[in-house]
Amino acid sequence: MTTHDAPWSMPLVFISSTTSLLCLILAGVIGGGFVKLPVWVALFPLAFLVVAALFTVRSYMVSQDAVIVQRLLWKTRLPLAGLKSAWHDPMAMTKSMRTFGNGGLFSFTGFYSNKTLGPYRAYVSDPNRAVIMDFGSSKVVVSPRAPEQFIQEITASRPLG
Repeated sequence: MTTHDAPWSMPLVFISSTTSLLCLILAGVIGGGFVKLPVWVALFPLAFLVVAALFTVRSYMVSQDAVIVQRLLWKTRLPLAGLKSAWHDPMAMTKSMRTFGNGGLFSFTGFYSNKTLGPYRAYVSDPNRAVIMDFGSSKVVVSPRAPEQFIQEITASRPLG
């Protein structure tokens, strides 16, 4: 089993750091009594950050029959059975609409759609490194540090189609 890092893009760093700072400031303002709200309300912005952080994509592990997405506390297994093709496209997520998921706080994860790919599932930390895995009836987008090497590993000794 090999592991591929999931590096963060500059937009992800910016969105995550800015949103985190705003949530911490908001929690401080509420918790510090500057706003007339119960102190426990200050926990909401902090809980928001913690929940989003849990979905962080840390790495991708390639095994004989699956890609395993390493999150902060758990792993998501993506079986490779039925993989039709895989390719790298830095523009894959361009003009995508998020139908359900996270749009940039520690990751780009969830369900997305655009005209080029149609509906797809994303486990992405850097859209410029996007690798599309086409299973025919569904598509999954990931973003390993070395997209071409990742593609070689997931397609090696597997009949595609």
